[in-house]
Amino acid sequence: MTGAHITNVLVANRGEIARRVFATCRRMGLGSVAVYSDADAAAPHVAEADAAVRLPGNTPAETYLRAELIIEAALATGADAIHPGYGFLSENAEFAKAVLDAGLVWIGPPVEAIEQMGSKVASKKMMDAAGVPVLAELDPDEVTEAHLPVLIKASAGGGGRGMRVVRELADLTPQIEAARREAESAFGDPTVFCERYLETGRHIEVQVMADTHGVIWAVGERECSIQRRHQKVIEEAPSPLVERTEGMRARLFEAARLAAGAIGYTGAGTVEFLADERGEFFFLEMNTRLQVEHPVTECTTGLDLVRLQLDVAAGGALPAEPPAMRGHSIEVRLYAEDPAQDWQPQSGTVHRIDIPSVRTEFDLLDRPGVRLDTGVVDGSVVGVHYDPMLAKVISYAETRGEAARLLASALHRAKIHGLVTNRDLLVRVLRHPAFLAGDTDTAFFATHGLDALAAPLVSESGEALSIVAAALADAAANRGRARVGGGLPSGWRNLPSQSQRKSYESRATGTHEVGYRFGRTGVAVDGHDGLELVEAAADRVVLSVPGERGPVRRQFAVARYGDQVYVDSPLGPVALRRLPRFSDPADQVATGSLLAPMPGSVIRLGAELGSHVEQGQPILWLEAMKMEHTIAAPAAGVLSAVNVTVGQQVDVGAVLAVVEPVENQEN
Repeated sequence: MTGAHITNVLVANRGEIARRVFATCRRMGLGSVAVYSDADAAAPHVAEADAAVRLPGNTPAETYLRAELIIEAALATGADAIHPGYGFLSENAEFAKAVLDAGLVWIGPPVEAIEQMGSKVASKKMMDAAGVPVLAELDPDEVTEAHLPVLIKASAGGGGRGMRVVRELADLTPQIEAARREAESAFGDPTVFCERYLETGRHIEVQVMADTHGVIWAVGERECSIQRRHQKVIEEAPSPLVERTEGMRARLFEAARLAAGAIGYTGAGTVEFLADERGEFFFLEMNTRLQVEHPVTECTTGLDLVRLQLDVAAGGALPAEPPAMRGHSIEVRLYAEDPAQDWQPQSGTVHRIDIPSVRTEFDLLDRPGVRLDTGVVDGSVVGVHYDPMLAKVISYAETRGEAARLLASALHRAKIHGLVTNRDLLVRVLRHPAFLAGDTDTAFFATHGLDALAAPLVSESGEALSIVAAALADAAANRGRARVGGGLPSGWRNLPSQSQRKSYESRATGTHEVGYRFGRTGVAVDGHDGLELVEAAADRVVLSVPGERGPVRRQFAVARYGDQVYVDSPLGPVALRRLPRFSDPADQVATGSLLAPMPGSVIRLGAELGSHVEQGQPILWLEAMKMEHTIAAPAAGVLSAVNVTVGQQVDVGAVLAVVEPVENQEN
């Protein structure tokens, strides 16, 4: 809409992308409107907007995918433009058309461009005809053994939703059905297609920006090769592969501009390619929206891409050439998930999220530092209806090595309390020799071992000291609450006596017991000869630790939320559960119980009550956070109990079923 006047922007999205757009709106003096589901009523993006409109319900289908409700909200609040963010309706041509038909400004590309690129099947054919190199698309009904392995993809969206790798022909039909269900849930369109799957490759994408006056920018490339479940985890600009491959950048930029020009594109978009180590590349798709990883391009160009989107939507013209890239930027996606447990998403309260060295939030970095884009704050609740990303943490520096070092340090020292996250994995990747050498591809986790990369940052000895600190801080907290003798050390005796004991459970290493006693000369901790207590408070402990070259002081920050205890130090973060002195037999769980790893909805049962099942056999499937999760038998046995039905909502830790182990009998 050339010459449109924008004064008030509704963001048809949630979380960090809504906050990101609002930040630019404030800098430009524009008003802002939020929409929110019932689950998001207390979310930060709601509080930051000038006005907010409720979308009744919790699931995306009830709320953020309801185009008519969003347009009504814009009209009711006097918004004159809608920014779709990413995901949900951001690449829905019908929504874009409805926005325009309502007399509102659509902050995105033309409807025709969305339609042309909205179908991954049709867009590949169009790009092939335009001369952009592509991987051949396969009809799912025509896949044979000769085509394997193949990748199933959702035609209407990305972000890993609806993606499956199939290596056995017998798995094709059930995997297509699962992919269709995920695609329908995430995008409202179950259409999927297949293409040849390359086991290793480099995921390279080019940011484009085009105006309505014929200028098309290839702003810069990003590398997003480190992925899990076909969803990006670490992104950077520029690409190490492109940097060292002569002529590759020019060819990439030319292909991206050709793709954008072929569909009359305007606004911000991303052309994605799969490349090999020789620098050859193939078109994957074009995302007709802003990308999650756009901050790394902003940091290396000095451009505010959201501002440019608004300017272009209002009819503004771009300069003839984009600014040159400078320095290096890396972004990690901090997820509430457990990489060591098949990337299980987590839900619950974020008690604290504090990342040191953050220089700015939702803004450009013009000198080395760390930027934070997050949709949560202390006290936020992560539910089961949406993606479990907590934050994007972005570094910028003169060199790639410095950018990686800054980001790894900030994450290592971050205080993240309340949920299991992928923080330790991110730090290990950023410090891995292969990553630092730029040797990354889409099989990085498989190549270098997920078990090793997902291992806790803290060493065994570091965890032991952290548990001692937790016990001494708890003792100090108990003294502070004591009505009598609060000034005395806990368990203090004038004469030698038995140790006081506290027990903790570590998610990674199991149960630990700490024995300690206070005496005239200080504290003595069982198994830690020479350890001295310098200071102990409820939230801080300082220990003098003996070493080969003399004692070293170590400081530990301790926080507790109910029975959860978090110990943070330069040795690495430690999360513990304080165990009661006496256990209740009613709390014991029967052997063979299948517990819900997260809250979710039961969508399918895979075995009948009383049937014999094998170890690893799927018993049921849960849907949570827009993904399907398989709950499998922990051992061979008989399915002696099924406690749920299809469609039932379950809480984390609920006993879903019980597999009673049986002895293998000789015939």
